[in-house]
Amino acid sequence: MDAVDVGILGAEGLVGQELLKILEERRFPASSVRLFDTDRTPGAEFYFSHQRLEVAEATPDGFRNLDVVFFCDGTDSSRRLLPAAVQAGAVVVDDSGAMSNDASVPLVVPEANSETILQHKGVLGNPGSSSIQLVVALSPLHRVNPIKRIVVSTYQPVSCSGTAAALKELTAQAKRVLEGRRVCPHMYSHQIAFNVLPEIDVFLDNGYTREEWRMVQETRRILADETIGIAATCVRVPVYFGRSQAVNVEFDSAITPEEARKILAQAPGVRILDDPSVSFYPQPWAASGLNHVFVGRIRRDSSRLNALSMWIVCDNLRKGAALNAVQIVEEGLRRDWIKSRKRRA
Repeated sequence: MDAVDVGILGAEGLVGQELLKILEERRFPASSVRLFDTDRTPGAEFYFSHQRLEVAEATPDGFRNLDVVFFCDGTDSSRRLLPAAVQAGAVVVDDSGAMSNDASVPLVVPEANSETILQHKGVLGNPGSSSIQLVVALSPLHRVNPIKRIVVSTYQPVSCSGTAAALKELTAQAKRVLEGRRVCPHMYSHQIAFNVLPEIDVFLDNGYTREEWRMVQETRRILADETIGIAATCVRVPVYFGRSQAVNVEFDSAITPEEARKILAQAPGVRILDDPSVSFYPQPWAASGLNHVFVGRIRRDSSRLNALSMWIVCDNLRKGAALNAVQIVEEGLRRDWIKSRKRRA
């Protein structure tokens, strides 16, 4: 693969930090790495390949001479700065969700729809982490036996909020509750310690939250089937890392749990952990720091024909965000669908 010059916008956030770590772990062909943030901490510095990197203020003219820029900042700053990055000649991988509703921007999960990278016009969408996790597990099954309906409930850790402040809030609240003191929530509408909140992002007029509705729309787009019925409920839970999903899937024709396990055992990016007799199933703490999507508790839905229920877990910062973004670029470089400035010249 060609060596490319890389930028990370939102470098001080949890996803940005994880991205930098993954680039080094995978020996990504980066000839240089530059870090940006719209609300940078004075003196903040990071390391890549034993080189010290400082975080620069994100400005429209800061993306010159970059081949790829990962956008991991908020939606407002991404919308403001993204056109400048594209105009400067960079390919943008947007993890902010700013472009998730733009039909001209491919939403890519390499295990499910890598061919859509070819359609990019300077911007590639990294789907929401809930959508990534779901389609990695379901796309292999969908290719064999088309899916008609999905009912999913997600259990999302505080790290999905994207900032270290969310981790600190859970810790501080838990301490105050255990000490018998009153909790005053800051990041969330209500106390998160020892509690669950069925509210992630704002509520829409249809009664769903924006996170839930985004998941519905993105899953259909990635699976390339607008006819799939999808109902999602997204819940914030007092967990630091690792998202869990309880999923019910109805297929076009009958499928047994054994058939599903066989398909998933051969699927890229998936690991089966499924032996209830010894309480062997995926758990968020055990998935933390790992790159796979873990599937277990695969069983028949006793209430509906041609349906299965399952439990899906992954590290929300890795495959749910940073790793998928890196894999998008790796796949684009491998297929020559993303080129370095030197090759374009």
